[in-house]
Amino acid sequence: MMPPMTMLGWFHTIMGVLALLLAIAAIRRYRFIRSTDREGAAYLVVTVVVAGSALGIYNQGSFGIAHYLAVLTLAAALGGFVIERLNLFGRFSVYFQAIAYSVTILFHMIPAITDFLRRLPVGDPFIDSFDSPLLKGFHLAFAAFYVLGIAAQILKLRRRAAGL
Repeated sequence: MMPPMTMLGWFHTIMGVLALLLAIAAIRRYRFIRSTDREGAAYLVVTVVVAGSALGIYNQGSFGIAHYLAVLTLAAALGGFVIERLNLFGRFSVYFQAIAYSVTILFHMIPAITDFLRRLPVGDPFIDSFDSPLLKGFHLAFAAFYVLGIAAQILKLRRRAAGL
C-alpha cells in the first residue's frame, strides 16, 4: 500500500507534469530542447526543481531508485547545459546536448509511471510490485521511445549540419 501524498509529493507531481508539457512544447516547436529557447529554458528550470524535490521524498523509507534517477536527471541537465554553452565537443556538442536533455525526459517518466501505476486506481492499483510485467513493459516502451527520439534528433541535426 502506498503512503498518502504529502504536500511535497503534490508539488513534485504538479511540477513534473509541467516539465513534461514544456518538453513536449519545446520538441514540437524546435525539434530539440535547448536552453536558448523559451520553452527549453523553462523545461530545464522546472526539471531541476522536480529532480531537487524528488530528493526530499522518502515515501519508501530510504534513498531508492527514484532518488538515483533524480541525481542522474540533475547530472544530465547540468551536463547538457555545460556542453551546450561551452561547446565542449565542437561540432558534436549538439548531439551530446540532445542526448543529455532528452534522457532527462526518460528519467522523469520512469518514476512517474511507476508511481502512477502503484497509486491508481485508488484502493485497487494497477500494480503491486516493481516486478510487474505491466510496469516493465512501460519502462521498456519509454526506453524504446527515447532511443527512437534520439535517433530522429540525430538525423535532423545531421541534415541541418549538411545544409539540407
